[in-house]
Amino acid sequence: MSAQPANIRLMLRTYGKQLTNAKRLARFKRALTLSSGQDFVSVSREARRKELVERIAQEVIENLLVNGHDNPVVGRVLTALEADLGEQVLFDYPLDGGEVQILRQTPQGPMDVDPEEKTRIMRRLWEITMEKVDETML
Repeated sequence: MSAQPANIRLMLRTYGKQLTNAKRLARFKRALTLSSGQDFVSVSREARRKELVERIAQEVIENLLVNGHDNPVVGRVLTALEADLGEQVLFDYPLDGGEVQILRQTPQGPMDVDPEEKTRIMRRLWEITMEKVDETML
């Protein structure tokens, strides 16, 4: 049985995309863990709920940054963020392993945001995500 070169290239490209997405998720999880720097102690029902909401919010943000906004919750978060900012933003994770880039959509095309603005957008993204996840939790 012989394999067609086109099928092999397609399979290798698919595996490459999966590997790239896995690396991005691992880097983002590591960055979120390091940035939070908090020990989670489950004392009460409310504390457990907050911990669960935070975990789900992290997954939603990872889904937004890595895979786009195919998920309805991710779509609502992105819509709320853009409404809050008053402009369309794009999230790009470079293949070379650098940190996430946030681009502002302008008539001239996408443009990078400055580091202070990036921090503000990421903070607001976290707040909106926490609100949306908390709203959907029972």
